[in-house]
Formats: sequence, structure tokens, C-alpha cells
Amino acid sequence: MAELKVNLCGIELDNPIIPASGCFGYGYEFAELYDINCLGTFSFKGTTKDPRFGNPTPRIAECYAGMINAVGLQNPGVEKVISEELPKLKQCFHKPVMANVSGFSVEDYAYTCEKLDKEEQVGWLEVNVSCPNVHGGGMSFGTDPAAAAEVVRAVKAVTNKPVIVKLSPNVTDIVSIAKACEEAGADGISLINTLLGMRIDLNKKAPVIANKMGGFSGPAIFPVAVRMVYQVAHAVSIPVVGMGGVSTAEDVIEMMMAGATAVEVGAANLVNPFASRDIVADLPRVMEKYKIEKLADIIGIA
Repeated sequence: MAELKVNLCGIELDNPIIPASGCFGYGYEFAELYDINCLGTFSFKGTTKDPRFGNPTPRIAECYAGMINAVGLQNPGVEKVISEELPKLKQCFHKPVMANVSGFSVEDYAYTCEKLDKEEQVGWLEVNVSCPNVHGGGMSFGTDPAAAAEVVRAVKAVTNKPVIVKLSPNVTDIVSIAKACEEAGADGISLINTLLGMRIDLNKKAPVIANKMGGFSGPAIFPVAVRMVYQVAHAVSIPVVGMGGVSTAEDVIEMMMAGATAVEVGAANLVNPFASRDIVADLPRVMEKYKIEKLADIIGIA
């Protein structure tokens, strides 16, 4: 009998499959299609202190084996997420959920995390440090080890739940940033966020996306994600959540062998809304094919 359970920062998951933030809304949209309780958990839409309308349109561009998005963290703000979105989520999902948090200052992160930390259904806080630091010249928190560590310390000071820091791949040395987050008290690391990409409309002779550039995701980035997960998992002693181009059960096994305790599925959900469900269902077959009895046994064996 295939054993799919894994333990992520002290919380047991029935399986390691986690739809990624921004690709699964607040869950109830997908619950209209299938029972989302088959998932390990999911990371809900990136939440900020204040409501955000997001970037101007067009903000999606198709690519070979992927897509570019510049949605711009559109969300109703943490107060409405707590008062409106979480009660609807609770009706259809009966497991701890991962709360994805974004911010534009250290104070933003701390405020939003402190609010969400009080919510019973929130199991983990996934802190996205790929946001531009408005007090630091617009440079992403996640591109500087000291800035990333500052966010972690501020969040850990006001929360009791596991803090998983989501890192950007748009850096020269991702290991130094991961280690800085671990030293500052992070309970886990998730990676990779999207790569920076761009498309140009040949007829208009102008960028496809109004924002000019956006986050490139999809199967094309999978080898980069595996490489970075491997590097980080072998450099830190806290759990790693792997993501980036994952679209099959085989991808999940590969990501776990690289060092991931759990695996997030992102853009695949936008191509096929049943993608995460289908990956969970297919894992036992793939485990049998590769003579794997327990998924927990393959974490980082590569």
C-alpha cells in the first residue's frame, strides 16, 4: 500500500500536493468541480494588508510551455479575506490551509501575518518575499539576505504558526538567502516563485503585457526549479516546499528526490482545473513504477 503522508513543519499532510498561491483562488471556486479535501492542503491567493486592484490589463501572455502573468497581487485585503473569504473556504475545505502573505514594507508583512495567525484554519504562513520593498528603493526583499531575514524576524515576533518563506529565483545566489531566512527563524522555505519574463507583440511592436514584464511559469521552468530546490534543501535543515513547472506525478517524485518535503502545483491548475486532483490520484501508480513505498523516504535522496 503506497504511503503518501508527509509532515510539513509539524503538521501531517495526507499527501504532499499543494496547489500554489494565485492558481487556486480561495479554494471554493475549485470545490465546485471536485472535493478539494483530496489535496494535502493549498496555498490561498496572495494577501496584502490593504485591498489591491492589481496591474492594468493585458496582464497575461502565453509562452511556449508556460505563461507570463503580471496580475499584481489583486486581492481584497486581509480584513475581507478574514471576514468573507475564510468563512466560505471553511465550508468546503476541512484541513489546515496555507495563507500566502505579501507586503511592501516589513510592517505590512508583520501586520498581515499577525492577523492571519489568529485564524484557526490557517496552518502555515507562506511569506512571499518577492515583493518590491517600497522603503528600500523598490528592490525585492527576496533579493537581499539581510532584507529577507528582517521580514522573517518581524513575522516570527508576532506569530506562533509555522512560517514558510517563499523565495524568488531572480537572484544570483539563492542559497545565501535561504540560509539567512533559516538563521532568522524561518520554519521552512518554499521555492521557486516565477522567473522574470517578457513577450513582444510583433504586429504592435510593443510588449504584450501592459506592465512590460511579468512572472514566467509553467513546465519550461521545471529544471530551474529542481536545481534550486536541490541547492537549498542541501544547504538548510528546515523543510523545503518545491514548486515551479510541476504538472505530473513524476514531476512530484523528482522534486521530492531533489529535497522537497511537499510540492506545490501552480500554472497547471490554470490549464486543467483538475490537475492537482489528478496528480494525487496518479501518485500510487508512479510510486509502484519506481518501487517507492513511502514518499517520506525519498525526500532528498538524489
